[in-house]
Amino acid sequence: VYEAQLLKTKEMIDGKSKVELLSAITRLRQICVYPKMFMDNYQGESAKVDLLMELLLDMTSNGHKVLVFSQFTSVFDVITNKLSEKGIGYFVLTGKTPAMFRVNMVEQFNERNSIQKVFLISLKAGGTGLNLVGADTVIQLDPWWNVAAENQASDRAHRIGQKNVVQVIKLICENSIEQKVLELQELKKDIVSEIIADNDENISKLNSSDLKYLLS
Repeated sequence: VYEAQLLKTKEMIDGKSKVELLSAITRLRQICVYPKMFMDNYQGESAKVDLLMELLLDMTSNGHKVLVFSQFTSVFDVITNKLSEKGIGYFVLTGKTPAMFRVNMVEQFNERNSIQKVFLISLKAGGTGLNLVGADTVIQLDPWWNVAAENQASDRAHRIGQKNVVQVIKLICENSIEQKVLELQELKKDIVSEIIADNDENISKLNSSDLKYLLS
């Protein structure tokens, strides 16, 4: 599925607008996480979601609390169904979550004996302002174009009052656009904050060679 979409996207580099190309690149990133997010007839599984569940089962059974961040909130429905099947308590926070509910969820999650062991959080909703010291593990489900925003989200668990060592895990699909994003961040640290903002508006700042590198 990924290879087929990659071929289509490569063919668009010189002939389509940046907006159309952004949509195609977003589809590649969605495939890495869970293809059914844009392919209604997809019947397969997701290696990344399967690995995430393995990690969550292991960590929660050993007394850990976990924050899971993703830009693609539609995948949360898949994850929460699997968590429910396994009897793992969770909270979900997106841009649609009312402020009052956010405060209550954060307070409950941070309680030592909280039954909610997993907190699924979207980038826009959880990038700033949350103090989630109840967690000792952060999992980044997909890499973000803006590495500063990614780090800022991970810092939700590194707040005043945190007494545990916090580990951060990034799930990256090998030989995919996700790996290229990380490599491009390293190659162009001087402009990484300009590459693409939290909402992907600044893709126009990528030149043709950058785009070809992402899709190579």
